[in-house]
Amino acid sequence: MGIDMTTGLAFTKSQIAAGGALPESGTVFMSLADRDKAIGLDAAKGFVALGLELVATRGTAEHLRAGGVEVREVVAKIGEDGTDAVGLIRSGVVQLLVNSPRGRGPRADGEQIRGAAAAEGIPLLTTASAALAAARGLADWQRYPLSVRTLQEYHSAMSGSAST
Repeated sequence: MGIDMTTGLAFTKSQIAAGGALPESGTVFMSLADRDKAIGLDAAKGFVALGLELVATRGTAEHLRAGGVEVREVVAKIGEDGTDAVGLIRSGVVQLLVNSPRGRGPRADGEQIRGAAAAEGIPLLTTASAALAAARGLADWQRYPLSVRTLQEYHSAMSGSAST
């Protein structure tokens, strides 16, 4: 659990506490289910605004580019020609992975992608909402330092801001 004055900072703290600190630079790999692409676009814009580069699977890359987001590389799905997602992850190019599962059960490629990220110690987000929280958290972290406060201090600060 993370607690802070913004949801983004709280999310960032929760990821640090869980051992999956969010990268401040590098490359984000995105592969999103169709239902997550709208929120994923907002997250991608946030990552790019922070100076992170994006790579994505074909369908995700098309959606992001149509939304005005630069995608450095389109990554092949597992088994297709070219560098596939697992190969890219294992090569050390990726610092953050966003992969929202499609459907109810894990698809074989998504499972392999998430497994490769876990094996390489790469932070993994499995929802577009988490990706958006991460982008907002990294942006907030650039503006405000992470701090430690007691619950009473947070309550007092939040109560004071609610009454103004």
